[in-house]
Amino acid sequence: MEIRVRESCIRCGRCARVCPSQIFVQEEPRGAVSLRQPGNCILCGHCVAACPTGSVAHEGFPPERVHAFDRRDLPTPERVELLLAVRRSNRALSDRPVPPEWLDRIIAAADRAPTASNARELGYTLVTDPERLREVTEYTLRIFRRLERLLANPLIRPWLRHLMPGAYRYLPVFRRLRLEYAEGRDRILRGATALLFIHAPRASRFGVEDANLACQNASLMAEALGVSQIYMGFVLTAVRQDRRKRLNRMLGLQGRRIGAVLAFGMPEFLYPNYIDRDPAPRN
Repeated sequence: MEIRVRESCIRCGRCARVCPSQIFVQEEPRGAVSLRQPGNCILCGHCVAACPTGSVAHEGFPPERVHAFDRRDLPTPERVELLLAVRRSNRALSDRPVPPEWLDRIIAAADRAPTASNARELGYTLVTDPERLREVTEYTLRIFRRLERLLANPLIRPWLRHLMPGAYRYLPVFRRLRLEYAEGRDRILRGATALLFIHAPRASRFGVEDANLACQNASLMAEALGVSQIYMGFVLTAVRQDRRKRLNRMLGLQGRRIGAVLAFGMPEFLYPNYIDRDPAPRN
């Protein structure tokens, strides 16, 4: 990895202070900046982003990939707080598809999220085909049906009640989901027209955490675009209970771990109000 410090360096030391790999070295304040083991670079870009004079020449971030901006153009804290306050799971979805260019912006926003060690191992699989969406719902319901039978088994029920005491409160939920689907009501995807799977290599240590960081970015961008987003906890539950990883095979994600799933749809209406929740306890 070729990295250089140009002669225009003003020796402010910002690169040395922000580099997580300690590649940039400044022995004393306003001293010359040198490089140490540039091969350890994790391509986070902090050095290039922090330099006020464009003096860091980095092979991974050529000039066309570096953009100056005015922080006054950023949304105010109040506007950020408002976006966070109004974001909700709106399950009243229309049958209008989400515009493809909006889905592209949502995925691009997800991909800007930080990842552990800047590993950037996440992948994004978008499903919009109605038949494939139906398959995801039916897969989820099949896994739940197996869980129903397992939890209801009188031979192992006493053990499971001890090992998984919270699981039994979902038994009536699983049954209701299955019965309503048989009557034509999909309570899994709720009529969503797009499903985003965020995944990482199975060996990735922080793949699930990275996926959920990306998920939050996607959710906020969707809210800003007026697109409903629903975190697919039921689908994730099914994936985690399925040792044969059938959904992974269905989506061509062998060797990957699905860490987050978001459903998207165009809402029938937008919420006109937001509410204040009880604040979380603080120590």
